[in-house]
Amino acid sequence: MRPKSILVTGGAGYIGSHMLLTLSRAGFKTIAFDNLSSGHRIPMFTGDTVIGDIQNEALLSDLFSRHHFDAVMHFAASIEVGESVMHPEHYYENNVVATLQLLKTMRAHRVCHLIFSSSAAIYGEPIYTPLDEKHPCQPLNPYGRSKYMIEQMLADFAKAYDFHYIALRYFNAAGADPSGLLCEQHTPETHLIPLALQAAKTGQPLTVYGCDYPTSDGTCLRDYIHVNDLCDAHLLALEAVWQQKTSGCYNLGSGQGYSVQEVIDTARLITGLPIPVTYATRRPGDPTRLVANADLAKEQLGWQPRYSDLPTIIKHAWAARAPLDSLLSI
Repeated sequence: MRPKSILVTGGAGYIGSHMLLTLSRAGFKTIAFDNLSSGHRIPMFTGDTVIGDIQNEALLSDLFSRHHFDAVMHFAASIEVGESVMHPEHYYENNVVATLQLLKTMRAHRVCHLIFSSSAAIYGEPIYTPLDEKHPCQPLNPYGRSKYMIEQMLADFAKAYDFHYIALRYFNAAGADPSGLLCEQHTPETHLIPLALQAAKTGQPLTVYGCDYPTSDGTCLRDYIHVNDLCDAHLLALEAVWQQKTSGCYNLGSGQGYSVQEVIDTARLITGLPIPVTYATRRPGDPTRLVANADLAKEQLGWQPRYSDLPTIIKHAWAARAPLDSLLSI
């Protein structure tokens, strides 16, 4: 028997909304839970939707009382590194404290399976690349530290209680569902690929931070993983915690590093538009290379990325430019 009913926190966000679509296609019953602080209105394919904050103990407890959940997929979090440095209190409250409230509610209602949206930011400055799960975790900012604190909290719950979790450490999530139903939207937008496509559309210059890195073209390298490949990994992780009662942490990345310049050149090729660029100095804390070793997820979860070559990622992102709010009538 497989799980049937899944609570998706942060379901209005970029990855959460793609996960809801993936779960719907796979035949799961879902409820999306989001406070809409950074997400968008949720399309109708998601099933039931609850607008609220997971720090609201009464609302969360009422939700678990009214619905039976087999598992929780936890995406709700604040995610901007720069903002976390300026407002650490918000990040520890919205990420760590809120997750603790979620875990307490899960325990009270005997829901013991969780898939957690973690981040490669927990590793900090790479000592070696590609990074595997044995790499030391020394996060450089409150965002990364908040994710790492949650991972430690999950491990402690798994040791002490009847609780099973998998934390998936994303590298650079990118792209969009091949159907075009969803797209990446952040306010403000800080991710390279949507910014490059925005520059292609508007003609406003894209700022590249640093062109003097020790790489072939002087720009830093990152590992881009297609959002649908992330969602596939979540389904496999759900099966693992449900069937095998396992717990653990896994990297999710393509294993291929692309420079900022390669991303821009590929976006120019796919859009057929020039994408003007201006150059600025490096941002503090940006490593030269950040590339995943995701062999453990492939070996233990059976995960195989399908869409995570750079041209496919950008093609799907360029084809899915409709705002989420316009999809409510679909």
